[in-house]
Amino acid sequence: MPFNLDAESIQKIVWLALLLLFAVSEAVTVGLTSIWFAAGALVALIAALLGGPLWIQITLFLAVSLLCLAAVRPLAKRHLNDRVEPTNADRVIGEEAQVTEDIDNIHGKGAVIIRGMTWSARSENDSIIAAGARVRVLRIEGVKVFVEPIAASVAAGEPKSW
Repeated sequence: MPFNLDAESIQKIVWLALLLLFAVSEAVTVGLTSIWFAAGALVALIAALLGGPLWIQITLFLAVSLLCLAAVRPLAKRHLNDRVEPTNADRVIGEEAQVTEDIDNIHGKGAVIIRGMTWSARSENDSIIAAGARVRVLRIEGVKVFVEPIAASVAAGEPKSW
């Protein structure tokens, strides 16, 4: 026995399906990506349940979705934590290090010791830096630190512990 659905019933089913799709999509992504469209689909579904014509349903869907997007997203973005929190590795940026293996970008080798830990190292300006040299960490890419030589020598006194 086939279902005989009229256009109004199909519209209600489509709006309900879209509402569920957008709501589940938002729940999965948690990034304020589709909640606006879920609100628009809900209003369009209500219009369909009240017998509104299709053009009213579509207009309400678009208007409510865009209004929610324009009104709520800036407020939500302000209150979301989108700041980058530094990791422990980021703390070595700006630190001085001791080169333990010649740094040679062309041959892809080099190592430094920073705070007692050995890091793969590359020269920032592609120059070769000899083992034993002192360098400053400029940035980190993956597991490698990029360094530049420090020109000044250690002042008199106790040597720096690496």
